[in-house]
Amino acid sequence: MILFPNCKINLGLHILQKRADGFHDLETVFYPIAIQDALEVIHGNINSDIQFTSSGIHLDVTAADNICVKAYQLLKKDFPNLPPVKMHLHKTIPSGAGLGGGSADGAFTLLVLNKKFNLQLTEQQLIKYALQLGSDCPFFIKNKPCYATGRGENLESIDLPLSNYQFVIVNPGIHINTGWAFKQLNPRADRTSIKEVIQQPILQWKEVLVNDFEVPIFQAYPEIEAIQRTLYQAGAVYAAMSGSGSTVFGIFEKSKTPELSFPEHYFVRPVS
Repeated sequence: MILFPNCKINLGLHILQKRADGFHDLETVFYPIAIQDALEVIHGNINSDIQFTSSGIHLDVTAADNICVKAYQLLKKDFPNLPPVKMHLHKTIPSGAGLGGGSADGAFTLLVLNKKFNLQLTEQQLIKYALQLGSDCPFFIKNKPCYATGRGENLESIDLPLSNYQFVIVNPGIHINTGWAFKQLNPRADRTSIKEVIQQPILQWKEVLVNDFEVPIFQAYPEIEAIQRTLYQAGAVYAAMSGSGSTVFGIFEKSKTPELSFPEHYFVRPVS
C-alpha cells in the first residue's frame, strides 16, 4: 500500500505561553500543501518486525530513529499482533524546514497501518497516537485547513477559500534549531486570535497575520527575510515564514505568474 504524505504551511503562528510540561501553547492555522513524499508499506519478514529504507533527500537520523519506525512501534505496543512490515520512504519535502514533512510521514504511517491491517482506530484515537510522535503530527490525520490550539492537537476545521490563489514555496536550505528559536520569543496571549484574523480579506493579511518566529529569525538570517521581500516584490498578496522556518511561502493570484529569481540551491516549488 502506498500513501503520499504532504506538507503544510502555517497561516499565522502565535506562541501564547510556556506550559509546565515544557511545551508551548500556540495558535495557528494549518493549511495542507501538495508537495509530497511517498510511503510504501508491504508485509515484511517474519524474522524482523520492521525493515525500513529511504531514498530521495538525505535523512540525518538512523532508520531506528525515523518517525515512521517510531509510529509502527507505537502501534505495536497496543497491537502486539501487528504483522512485520517492510517500509520505504521517498523524501522530496525538505527536512527541518517548517513544512512538517517528518510529522506528515509519521502521521501517514499511522494511517496506512490502520487501513492496511484493519485496526479500526477512530480519527480521534489516531490523533492521540500522532501527538505522541510530535506536535504537528495530529494535523495530518485530518489534513485539511484547521485552526489549531494547545500544542497543535486541538483542531477545528475551518472554511478557507483560497482556490483563486496559487502558492510558491521557497526554502533556502538553512536549518533553524527549533529549541533556539523558541528561546528568542516572549510568549503573549493578549492579542486578537488568529481564528478571527484569518477571516479578514487576504489583502489585509500582510498587516495583521503574524508568525511570531519571523522577527528573531529574520534578524539572525537576513537571507530568509529577503525571500519574503522578493515574493512581495513579485506580486504576492501575502508572504510569510512557515513554522520556525526556514521555508517562506508566497500567495499569488492564479491569473498572475510571478517572475522569480532565487539562488540555484534554493528549493522553489509553485503549487496550485
